[in-house]
Amino acid sequence: RRRGVGAMWASSESIVGVSSGKDNVIDILRARGLVDAVSGEQDQLRELLSRESVGVYVGFDPTASSLHLGNLLGIITLRWFQLCGHRPVALVGGATGKVGDPSGKSQERPLLDDDTIKANLQGISRNISQVLTSTGDPSSPTEPLLLNNYDWIGKFSFLDFLRDVGKHARVGTMLSKDSVKSRLGSEDGMSFTEFTYQLLQGYDFVHLSREHGVMVQAGGSDQWGNITAGIELARKIASKQLFGLTFPLLTRSDGKKFGKSEGGAIWLTSDLLSPYEFYQYLYKTPDADVCKFLRMLTFLDLEEVDRIETSMALGNYVPNTAQKVLAEAVTRLVHGEEGVRAALAATAVAAPGKADASLALSADALEAIANDMPSVVLRKEDIDQRSVVDVMALSGLLSSKAEARRLIKNGGAYVNNVKVAEDSQVLSLDDAVEGRLLLLAAGKKKKLLVRIE
Repeated sequence: RRRGVGAMWASSESIVGVSSGKDNVIDILRARGLVDAVSGEQDQLRELLSRESVGVYVGFDPTASSLHLGNLLGIITLRWFQLCGHRPVALVGGATGKVGDPSGKSQERPLLDDDTIKANLQGISRNISQVLTSTGDPSSPTEPLLLNNYDWIGKFSFLDFLRDVGKHARVGTMLSKDSVKSRLGSEDGMSFTEFTYQLLQGYDFVHLSREHGVMVQAGGSDQWGNITAGIELARKIASKQLFGLTFPLLTRSDGKKFGKSEGGAIWLTSDLLSPYEFYQYLYKTPDADVCKFLRMLTFLDLEEVDRIETSMALGNYVPNTAQKVLAEAVTRLVHGEEGVRAALAATAVAAPGKADASLALSADALEAIANDMPSVVLRKEDIDQRSVVDVMALSGLLSSKAEARRLIKNGGAYVNNVKVAEDSQVLSLDDAVEGRLLLLAAGKKKKLLVRIE
């Protein structure tokens, strides 16, 4: 546990990845499409990382109770640094979250109260700890740190911050940042609170370099202005050279954001988005993007990704094979083996045409797919000791008992993935999954979930 941020690190066995400790992380990140820009002279950062182990940090503001798929790139970048012998520092913004980052926003973020920020910090800390792994040795140069910037920014008085930090910032430079210029030209403009955000984040970099040996800040490409503000501030306050690295935002080949669905963000927390829904979003990745995301979002060996990409052009390629690899790997990274099992179980139940009598249904699997099919509530007496014909008609799966009988005769009726052999079959509460759910199906695609009350 680090500085009041309650997080237990994942075990080292939970992440797939090979590390020699000698590979240069910049080369790895570039090969995987995870470098957008690097500060400093050409190869200066690369040479530093070849010579010594340094700290690298990525910041996460608590704007929600969970991180989303786009944030995963930052955690993965930290993990690659860790695999190459450097210390990953995940910084949660207990202080900066009170202000709100204007980068990429057309309007000011709503200010959050202290209780909401505290709850959000706990949620995103769990997301981070799932991916970054503990070495088991606090003195190890690759042992991860999870810190909260309220621990140092919260100690400043307003006057002290202006005197000790603000005097080193030049207003002209702050005004030149893209995040500021775009907002100043908008109808709503920019508040002084938002304007100071880059100064707060910049001071984080100074503090982390001084206290934890952090030499590199990484972030999305929209964070370049904030990162360079920290580099400049460190040069003036501490006469120290620091470095910045940005990775591309997660976008599809058509330019749309990857990590957003019609229902909203693709959250990393199962309370907000089930492992099944998370898996299905990844499984639906277009062919044009799947190998790009295999490189960016997984630790799969690049030779294996190249092999998959080559196989996709062959005539015997089975559609969605690459998508299945992507969905399983990222779901395992975020939700663990248990999450993968739950996602695969629910996928098997929901797949069109699945009617496998050997497939053991669970209430969890059925609940996971509930949003993907219609459902109806029936009373116990509507089910118990009633014919399957009656239940199929009463539930609305079929329009009449006559239609139900025809379906059964033609072999297209299923209860809990088991084919109904006779129209005289009678159901009981023992047929219900955990006594409360029934899965009815008419043919390959038409399914209905019955909830029993």
